[in-house]
Amino acid sequence: MTIDLAQGFCRDCLNTEIRNAKRCPNCGSPRLLRHAELSDLSLAHIDCDAFYASVEKRDRPELAGLPVIIGGGKRGVVTTACYQARIFGVRSAMPMFKALKLCPDAVIIRPDMAKYANIGRQIRAMMQELTPLVQPVSIDEAFLDLSGTERLHKAPPAYTLAQFARRIQTEIGITVSVGLSHNKFLAKMASDLNKPRGFSIIGQAETVSFLARQPVGRLPGVGPAFQAALRKDGIEHISDLQAMSEEKLLRRYGNGGQRLKALSEGRDDRKVVPDRNRKSLSSETTFNSDLSRLDELVPILRSLSEKIASKLKDEALAGQTVVLKLKTADFRSRTRNRTLADPTRRPGRIFDIALDLLRREADGTPFRLIGVGLSELVSDRLADPPDLVDQRAQRLASAEETIDQLRRRFGGRAVETGYTFGHKISRGVNLSPKDDDAPPDFSGES
Repeated sequence: MTIDLAQGFCRDCLNTEIRNAKRCPNCGSPRLLRHAELSDLSLAHIDCDAFYASVEKRDRPELAGLPVIIGGGKRGVVTTACYQARIFGVRSAMPMFKALKLCPDAVIIRPDMAKYANIGRQIRAMMQELTPLVQPVSIDEAFLDLSGTERLHKAPPAYTLAQFARRIQTEIGITVSVGLSHNKFLAKMASDLNKPRGFSIIGQAETVSFLARQPVGRLPGVGPAFQAALRKDGIEHISDLQAMSEEKLLRRYGNGGQRLKALSEGRDDRKVVPDRNRKSLSSETTFNSDLSRLDELVPILRSLSEKIASKLKDEALAGQTVVLKLKTADFRSRTRNRTLADPTRRPGRIFDIALDLLRREADGTPFRLIGVGLSELVSDRLADPPDLVDQRAQRLASAEETIDQLRRRFGGRAVETGYTFGHKISRGVNLSPKDDDAPPDFSGES
């Protein structure tokens, strides 16, 4: 028999006998969930609250109540900030020097990506116990489609999700926010409404009226520049878009106008697609001081190439396009790429291509960041076919495989190449690798 949610339920003790009470009659909690469509909606977005910072606070109880920023170095960027730090205006991707001006008493912690990735995998496995339809968005968030799971869990999706949120807090020691709606766009919007520990619902009946009150900046893809352009045209709220015809928006903004019209009315037919194939991998480094000379950049480039090759091998992948990312001292990004004849996972081959791309850019310009990535990922079974003509390449591939075996046995720096030997990266740069489970971003944002 499926649990009846006609009265709603308490999110803390899951009591369903709450009637019209303002607090749960069972546990006294004010966190009661009621909604006319509570038993009907099944598409959810789950987002961990300030994930990295929450993990660090879990592991270091003395940080409770303190502002915590995850990032590195005065010239790095904020990876994430806890909610106490956000009160001061600290935000993700903000330069560290600016974050420290806003919140000088913050505790700064370097990111431990291996730890975060491991916890992210645990949470994802718990999600997949709820439904096979789990689509990860990043290391700490995912869409879930729980339609048809009532018989399995003996409860509507809303109740199952509340059980899941309690389980995460109890077993993992962090909190999540849940958004429940009838499509992905609105589920994501709902999960952002009442963080942290939120559970928000946007039903079918209220979709248009709810959206009408929101600023256009709440729509995905409408950043500050696009907002400014819309504002010039007298469009500041989603209601302004709702009042315009699709034809007019299409003429003014092209295909983007058609998308704006659909989103303004809450239309989104995207499905939850599990096991989304990763499209690319990347790793990048922000320097403590700007570097401009090729001989300074080359050892770092080599180290990043080895890191990317290691990630590819861990995931049995290879990439066909090598991508170089540079960011100048004034935060301008340069992205260069080259597509290979065959996919590769070899650090030497990745490095050779990235180095050739770097030589064309190293013209004396001071750089604050460098990154290397691989896109067009495929199975490593297609990687690095034998070159019967170039015997040197074959010898290098064999040597790299031997180095990999030694590093796996004795540690990551047991063997170093001539490029990186003696080069202490930690003295010159701040290592800020991308999330292992998040798609890399070479768009210019850090």
